[in-house]
Amino acid sequence: MSQTTRRGILAGASVAAAWGALPYRSARAQAANTIKIGVLGDGSGMYRDLGGPGATACVRQAIQEFGSQGFNVEVVEADHQNRPDVGSTIARQWIDRDGVDMITDGTTSSVALALNQLVREKNKIMLNSGAATSDLTAAACTANTIHWTYDTWMLANSTGGAMVRAGGDSWYFITADYAFGHALERDTANFVRQAGGRVLGQVRTPFPGTADFSSFLLQAQTSRAKVVGLANAGSDTTNCIKQAAEFGLTRRGVKLAGLLVFLSDVHSLGLQTAQGLVLTETFYWDLNDRTRAFTTRVRPRMPNQAPPTMVQAGCYSATLHYLKAVKEMGVAAAKDGAATVARMKALPTDDDAFGPGSVRADGRKLTPAYLFEVKAPGESRAPYDYYKLLQTTPADQAFRPVAAGGCALVRS
Repeated sequence: MSQTTRRGILAGASVAAAWGALPYRSARAQAANTIKIGVLGDGSGMYRDLGGPGATACVRQAIQEFGSQGFNVEVVEADHQNRPDVGSTIARQWIDRDGVDMITDGTTSSVALALNQLVREKNKIMLNSGAATSDLTAAACTANTIHWTYDTWMLANSTGGAMVRAGGDSWYFITADYAFGHALERDTANFVRQAGGRVLGQVRTPFPGTADFSSFLLQAQTSRAKVVGLANAGSDTTNCIKQAAEFGLTRRGVKLAGLLVFLSDVHSLGLQTAQGLVLTETFYWDLNDRTRAFTTRVRPRMPNQAPPTMVQAGCYSATLHYLKAVKEMGVAAAKDGAATVARMKALPTDDDAFGPGSVRADGRKLTPAYLFEVKAPGESRAPYDYYKLLQTTPADQAFRPVAAGGCALVRS
């Protein structure tokens, strides 16, 4: 067993040990009045900066703000190493041995799809913020999962649609070879074709397994496509953008479409390299007074006190809404995962990270999508002042229509 997996399992074991130190009756009473949340994400790999410890910090912020409401809330965390088998093993032990009721973060679509089936089997809950695949609210939808922050259909609709309207009518995809990359390429390619554009080709890159994208970028250049769609994320995306700049692709008139880019990626790239990049997010720390207020509160908890990404903010938002449902139902009733998700769908959402919203029958959390352009260095006035807003897609238009996904939870 790897060191990171042991850390995750020991995190749960430490809670059990603490209970064991209590007198039997008080321990039993405390356990019966306790909700346990597991934060399961990438703690050491390419997605660490967009989720990782920052996701746990945001979950703890939500718990603090929710306050004492007559029940206890405990948190465990672990690194799934971007591997579905590792993630499933940790989650199964959390649920079976440690009594975890809800799992959040979920970064990496292949892991999230595995967890999606596990929580259905165990009647627990996954509030996914980090994984992108839109299949979670389509054929793979279950009554135990809510897809919170963003998905591949929304990214394709916003970023992909904007690029085609700007004249990018021929595309070549560099795609991470797993569920997320495949879904993002598929959804974006559909938008390109529907708009009258063409997909000239694609190449699948190992995941995880490469930091050198030079040969893939050269294939894209040879295709003579106007747009190179980066159907990847995290360090894969930043490496592609850096290496494309080194090869002079953009100087030759090729547009890069970063189909999933986070604030942490722009920070890693620097404005000199990232300027002009168009991207879509559902949260930005400097978007409005409420997002700035949330960022001010949570930032002391964040690694290096960086502003939260949309994945991290999504963990905060999802946890806060979950706790509101638990308060309404009571802890005993909230141990029923499907019943709690149904209550969450019935309640309107509202928090400082995303504002008012709702959760659809298929488990899709609705929020506006914001198309941003990365500022040039001379336009930035403060640290992390990176984005200027180009357009807003309303919540009811940002995501795939509920009837189009094929989710079995949706009545025809």
